[in-house]
Amino acid sequence: MKRIFLSKLLIISLFLLNFCFSQKNKKEIHESIERRTKEYEDIAKSIWNWAELGYQEEKSSALLKETLSDEGFSIKSGVAEIPTAFVAEYGSGRPIIGILAEFDALPGISQEVATKRKPILDQVGGHACGHHLFGTASTAAAIAVKKYLNESKKKGTVRLYGTPAEEGGSGKVYMVRAGLFDDVDIVLDWHASDRNAANPGTSMANRSAKFRFHGYSAHAAGAPEKGRSALDAVEAMNHMVNLMREHIPDGSRIHYVITRGGNAPNVVPDFAEVFYYVRDFNVDILEDIWSRVLKTAEGAALGTGTRLEYEIIHGNRPVLANDVAQQIMYNNLKTIGGIDYDRKEKKFANEIYKTLRNPNLDLESASEVQPYGFRKGKGSTDVGDVSWMVPTARLRVATWVPGTSAHTWQAVSAGGMSIGMKGMVNAAKVIAGTAFDLYNDPEAIKNAKKELIERRGPKFNYYSLLGERNPPLDYRK
Repeated sequence: MKRIFLSKLLIISLFLLNFCFSQKNKKEIHESIERRTKEYEDIAKSIWNWAELGYQEEKSSALLKETLSDEGFSIKSGVAEIPTAFVAEYGSGRPIIGILAEFDALPGISQEVATKRKPILDQVGGHACGHHLFGTASTAAAIAVKKYLNESKKKGTVRLYGTPAEEGGSGKVYMVRAGLFDDVDIVLDWHASDRNAANPGTSMANRSAKFRFHGYSAHAAGAPEKGRSALDAVEAMNHMVNLMREHIPDGSRIHYVITRGGNAPNVVPDFAEVFYYVRDFNVDILEDIWSRVLKTAEGAALGTGTRLEYEIIHGNRPVLANDVAQQIMYNNLKTIGGIDYDRKEKKFANEIYKTLRNPNLDLESASEVQPYGFRKGKGSTDVGDVSWMVPTARLRVATWVPGTSAHTWQAVSAGGMSIGMKGMVNAAKVIAGTAFDLYNDPEAIKNAKKELIERRGPKFNYYSLLGERNPPLDYRK
């Protein structure tokens, strides 16, 4: 009996010793990020200032590559036929843990760090989705993981994916299509947000295209009968789509903007263009709606005597949740916690909060972690395609004032000052800590892969929603 007791005591002691050692290693990972906070803030602020649009992120991509290269990462540049895409890798063997990094800005939403609308003159874009923080935090996490692998002599590989043009360019989809994720065991992803959360969830599948109509110009008053208006075709298409809205599922979404409509009222437009998005949580439903949108375009061309051509711009699958990987991410977020504002940040946050329309969170929530539970997001992301190929854990961190929506000047503003930077550092710690846990728990990786296969279903066969087209490197020009 005494021998059994001593055996159990030894097992418990070894478990506690191993746990304490693990916690010590993780603390060292967090501290290695903290020590370089100023360096990472400078990188993020540089990318914030450049605010480069999708597929044009030359400086941002180069800075992240240089930072990783200086740390001993091997770099593959220009992957998937995208000049600003890259893969940075350190280590050897399995598991291979991938970390996603974005760095593209949005057009037309430049903003100074201010509590009122104050665009930056002569600047085209702005980081209204926090991708300057995204790319930098992921880089910081990858470097911290590299340090751990190196010092512990642990077998494994950390791989950072520099993924351009998330905002409407589907950069990751081309990288998936090129097979760059085929050998990865787990992918870790995060995003700037107005809250701290690591919930399993999904997003909307999305496909977009530019529909271009070609007609015949004529004098709109002197010889209108000789003209065939391309703008009429755009308006006819839009009208039919708007009628169609009554006959699609409640959760589906269709958006459009007329990008070219003619140059003068007294000239019948011989060219017009309209840019469409179609979304749904289900790919099959999206495909059905898309086929109907195409028919409205064809009908509009036929009815107006114009010629139609269209170009698929991007297409993303919905995110596929993975509860096994997500629980590990959530536990690490709980360990790190939320964002604590100092007096200056509280004043800034209060002023921003006054400008928000119907905020759905209070300011104190920045320091809290949202409860664990399934989330159905209404946006779309090219992370979706990655998540159907590799188990993917996702994270959101409060880099913006609570209640702030993405793609707003308030997001740009908070992301350019200490509130955003604090969130960035927290995100890096959570990502690095999650990677640490996965390197030390091969069974969790095995179970995450099993869950992926079960959620995809036996009939799953991946295809890209953007077809076989090449990356639209000029889609923001």
